[in-house]
Amino acid sequence: MDLVHHNGRPDLFKIGRKYDDDQLLEIISDGGRPVFAAVSSDDLVIGYCFCIIQQTLHDNVLTDVKTLYIDDLCVDESCRRCGVGRLLYEHAVSYARSIGCHNVTLNVWEMNPGARAFYESLGMKPLKTYMEEVL
Repeated sequence: MDLVHHNGRPDLFKIGRKYDDDQLLEIISDGGRPVFAAVSSDDLVIGYCFCIIQQTLHDNVLTDVKTLYIDDLCVDESCRRCGVGRLLYEHAVSYARSIGCHNVTLNVWEMNPGARAFYESLGMKPLKTYMEEVL
């Protein structure tokens, strides 16, 4: 289990899985939530990318766009820095283009500078800043 989020912000993140088994089954069966997996030569899942197709239509301020939101991209620790994450991301981008998306988005937590650097190395740029004041 990757504890980077819990260790960085234990006030926000519990120790545990992001999705339980029922939620995973729901995601896998939802056509609006594409899932991509990287599989090793011995048929083990070594990485995955969970996405959500989002579409803004008829908003008073925003233009009508379709976005592929990367909800979760994770690579097994033993396979990191081997190109698996890049391949998953590039596949997601290719998929987004194929279904007419305007962009690909995701969230990166500030306590995870390694993830931010990884996504920037892929060409991503900040879209907006989400700010807080802890009370």
